[in-house]
Amino acid sequence: MGQSIVAIKSGTDPVAPLPVAAFHRTLEDPIYCPKCEATYNLIVDYDWAVSRHFENESRRHVALLRKTITRGHSVGHRITHFETNGVVVVAHKAEAQPELPPMPRHVM
Repeated sequence: MGQSIVAIKSGTDPVAPLPVAAFHRTLEDPIYCPKCEATYNLIVDYDWAVSRHFENESRRHVALLRKTITRGHSVGHRITHFETNGVVVVAHKAEAQPELPPMPRHVM
């Protein structure tokens, strides 16, 4: 099949590139964490999203993402970008930003 669905936490930017597609579409039904207020928007290839069998073909993808997002509640939903092809869910993490040393204080 080769289709992918991406879940991105609302209010954040994608950490990794989105799957290859001419146009992307955000689905109307996001995934909510049932224990807190975390919301993940689902992004898919437009052509796949408007196909006749999309609802049946995407069921497994959405179920895997929903399960992964629910399990992320225990760590405070630190991962903001998930991607699945229906078999495995990949969590993309932001590259660690180097911490700047503290500014020296000048005493006068």
